[in-house]
Amino acid sequence: MAYIGNQPALQYITFAKQTFTADSATVAFTLDNSVANENELEVFVNNVRQEPGSGKAYTASGTTLTMSAAPNTGDDFYCIYQGRATQTVTPGDGTVTNAMMAETLTIAKGGTGATTFAAAGMTMTPAFSAHRNSNFSAANETTVIIVYDDEEWDTDSAYDTSNGRFTVPSGKAGKYMFYASTRNATATDTTRFVITLRKNGTSFAQTNNNNGDEESTIVTAVADLAVGDYVDSSIYQNTGVTKTIFGDSSDKTKFFGFRLIGV
Repeated sequence: MAYIGNQPALQYITFAKQTFTADSATVAFTLDNSVANENELEVFVNNVRQEPGSGKAYTASGTTLTMSAAPNTGDDFYCIYQGRATQTVTPGDGTVTNAMMAETLTIAKGGTGATTFAAAGMTMTPAFSAHRNSNFSAANETTVIIVYDDEEWDTDSAYDTSNGRFTVPSGKAGKYMFYASTRNATATDTTRFVITLRKNGTSFAQTNNNNGDEESTIVTAVADLAVGDYVDSSIYQNTGVTKTIFGDSSDKTKFFGFRLIGV
């Protein structure tokens, strides 16, 4: 028979039969399959079908069949299951594990946090997002580490607002996507305005604006990280003077990242 969805774990082709041993004394018998009530069973004694119901030949509930009178020793005593009771079970809070899930999704919620749907032991976490809260200075021809000192979220407490570093926590190695942005607050031309993503102090992605006015620059990249590796970002400019870099609650100077799944 055709069906929609996953193939059933059990396929019922014939009704199940169970035979009991009568001893002229026993009235309660254990069923192989649980039933909701006696109407799910056909009970036969010496091939004569018995009438179900209270005050009749038998009752049944769960895995217990109760006869109103004990069948005699040697009687041919059996039952036919008309169906098997099923139930819908709602799992308790916190009882569904990663191994029970098939899909994974992490959704960032507008600066207030991250919602994670775990699956198969792999999620798009750690995930973090931070921004710079106040303006800061970038000296001429000097690499300046950007410390994004205010977090929107940080699922694994892996980002450090004191030094601007995201560090891969134990058990969370993998490929990560990162984004960093910054904006020059001084409305004068710059010769070179560069933002760099660094892994353990070494550049792995860089972008720059040349000969602009009140420049913004953004860099995005994927990095393959081991436990204990850290990622931060830096800026460099060579205008001949110290430049002021924006820092506020907007996205002018921002840093975020998350672990990728399926790669």
